[in-house]
Amino acid sequence: MGNRVRAAGEGRKTRPAVIGAVIAVVVGGGGFGAYALLGGGAGTEDGTRTAAAREDVKTGPLSAAEVTGAAGRFLTAWAAGQVSEAAAATDDPAAATALLTAYAKDARVGNLTLTPGTAAGGKVPFALKGTVSFEDAVKPLAYDSALTVVRRAGDGEPRVEWQPSVVHPELKDGDRLVTGEAGTPPVKALDRDGGELTTEKYPSLGSVLDGLRAKYGEKAGGAAGIELRIVRGEASQQAKLSDKTLLELSEGTPGTVRTTLNPSLQAAAEAQVAAKKRASVVVLRPSTGEILAVANSSRGFNTAFQGSLAPGSTMKVVTASMLIEKGLASMDEKHPCPKYFSYGGWKFQNLDEFEIKGGTFRASFARSCNTAFISQAPELENDDLTEHTQQVFGLGKNDWQVGVPTFDGSVPVQKDAPMGASLIGQGGVRMNPLNMASVSATVKAGVFHQPYLVSPEVDGRKLAMASRTLSAGTLAQLRELMAYTATSGTAAEAMAGVGGDKGAKTGSAEVDGQKKPNGWFTAYRGDLAAAGVVQEGGHGGKTAGPMVAALLKAGG
Repeated sequence: MGNRVRAAGEGRKTRPAVIGAVIAVVVGGGGFGAYALLGGGAGTEDGTRTAAAREDVKTGPLSAAEVTGAAGRFLTAWAAGQVSEAAAATDDPAAATALLTAYAKDARVGNLTLTPGTAAGGKVPFALKGTVSFEDAVKPLAYDSALTVVRRAGDGEPRVEWQPSVVHPELKDGDRLVTGEAGTPPVKALDRDGGELTTEKYPSLGSVLDGLRAKYGEKAGGAAGIELRIVRGEASQQAKLSDKTLLELSEGTPGTVRTTLNPSLQAAAEAQVAAKKRASVVVLRPSTGEILAVANSSRGFNTAFQGSLAPGSTMKVVTASMLIEKGLASMDEKHPCPKYFSYGGWKFQNLDEFEIKGGTFRASFARSCNTAFISQAPELENDDLTEHTQQVFGLGKNDWQVGVPTFDGSVPVQKDAPMGASLIGQGGVRMNPLNMASVSATVKAGVFHQPYLVSPEVDGRKLAMASRTLSAGTLAQLRELMAYTATSGTAAEAMAGVGGDKGAKTGSAEVDGQKKPNGWFTAYRGDLAAAGVVQEGGHGGKTAGPMVAALLKAGG
């Protein structure tokens, strides 16, 4: 397959290696010179070392020359189609060989040009250009990826850390790239008014459109085309990731699927998340469960539907309803809110260590007093919150049939300190904006309506149901608590311009390794309910709050 790339010391010359008529690696502005392209270092080309050399294990930070050298050897060999040489430049040759072989054989990608960018530490970005061929169809392919150079275990030699994302940034373990007849026909997704939903118009809907195709492609009457796609493996399927089309070589005939999305609200949601780094939001109609808008700052993963995050104090809406129902709290009765409360070996405190002396449960809810909720943990059974969340709010049973993949919330049974933490949306509790918008929708409607993006009438799906509702008295108190929080509590600033019948709750969820907590906000106004999260945003009232409030106002 042309000239073999020489290792250092084999009469190397200071010009780029040319494989046939294709330049293997284009030298970019990242310090990649002849050394990067042609090799260098103490190891032989296949990675073996002498016994004497093994005694001198390389340690310490990688030098710039080691990073560019290892990255260059890998990129040059991959571009030339020299799979074994490229795999030997990684820390997992077997896995690299399998995926790189499949890239040419199954994905049918050839004529590669790989252009490295500027290295940052051990990370090296690169641009890939090539062609995808299937029978008579040929199309160009281009995308950006990145690799990371690390010291190999055992001898410390610099090698490319092997991850499927090196080949394509959206590949996960077990995923495959395949070119051929599409597994499912394409779909033309429509909003509730009949307008077409596209990523050009609504950039964050990519994962939603993928999910619609996976669910309805074969049912909507379309015909498959030829395409390059990601076929998800078991791990990705368990994470509810759908197969993804990367390039169409020949168009199929799409079927049509109508959704519940409101075009003006969807556009407004897109604008709100675009202004933030890591934000997600969902808008629902409480009376029906129809999803009116969904948007994420991130394009690769639908956090709004599939995220699994601690919801922080927005979970206090659920906990408050349980405490009231059990007679452990009442809106205008005295309720403890000390600076600290210890339970199960942990010492819990409030934000800035505040306390409310002689205050009511209304005041504790509105100011989001942690200890007011955790102080009731000794009176509860370990499974009380889990059962209440499932029975009243329809969450945590993994039975929602939305029309696309979703994570339906999780409130595991816990004990001791983690059980106490779960009462304030920490511990093992995990939710996403769809789940928390549904919580506000349930409060507003008085009954749980499973959210859905595609009408169940389209395919006869049976929507999930909750086994019971809150008593009229408990529901009235819960609505009053959320209304008071929206006018006089931590949500008041964000909800100031929202008129009419409204309620809200803020949240901040601590996450290990983050300097700032995730900011949460859930609220309703009239027949609209919404929730959002800004990851590493800080207090929910100042980050997610304005985003959610703007959508409630936009909904009329």
